[in-house]
Parts: sequence; C-alpha cells; structure tokens
Amino acid sequence: MKYMLLIYGNDETWAALKADGMDAVMERHRELFEETKAAGEFIESHGLTTRNARIVQLHDGVSTVTDGPFTESKEVLAGYYLLECSLDRATEIAARLPEAPYSPIEIREVPEEEE
Repeated sequence: MKYMLLIYGNDETWAALKADGMDAVMERHRELFEETKAAGEFIESHGLTTRNARIVQLHDGVSTVTDGPFTESKEVLAGYYLLECSLDRATEIAARLPEAPYSPIEIREVPEEEE
C-alpha cells in the first residue's frame, strides 16, 4: 500500500528546527531516506516552498485567486514523503521525522489505480 506523509509547519516549527540545527534536521531526513530506500519503501520526497503559492476557489462560477498558501490554519504544507509500506510502518516513520515533535504529520493512503 502507498502512503503519503504530509509534513505541516509554521513559524514556531521552523524556529524550533533551526534551534536544533538545520544540519541535524537534514541529516535525520537523509537517514530516513537511506533507510526507506534500502527497504524498498521510498518512492519520493520533497520539501515545498510558499513562494508563488496560490489558493484558487470557485464561487458561483467565478474563480477567486489569493496569493500565499494561507488558509484558515496557521500551519502550511511544508513537504511530503511518498512510501510503499504498511500503515504501521508509515506511522513509525512519521513519528521519526524531525518535524514531528513540533507540528503534525498527516498520513494519507494513496489509492491504487484501477486498470
């Protein structure tokens, strides 16, 4: 089964991670990448930027475009991992992400494509 780990964050998250040292944060991501790749679980992972982000919504046939990723929540989607593993394994990996102590990590099942 495929699972997407959605990494959220806010200004407090980034401040806490910077206090941990960005080299240490990146090292933890590298270790998880190496581990999941060696286990055949890794599909892809990317960080996301807020630069050029837009919110598009359709109301009564008219689209509204707002600059920025900001919705009702203070937290923004900061990155993701796409893995092929069990839900329990995805949960274990999510708990080991360096952002997990500071912001939520959401796990979503990616449905298999029907042929």
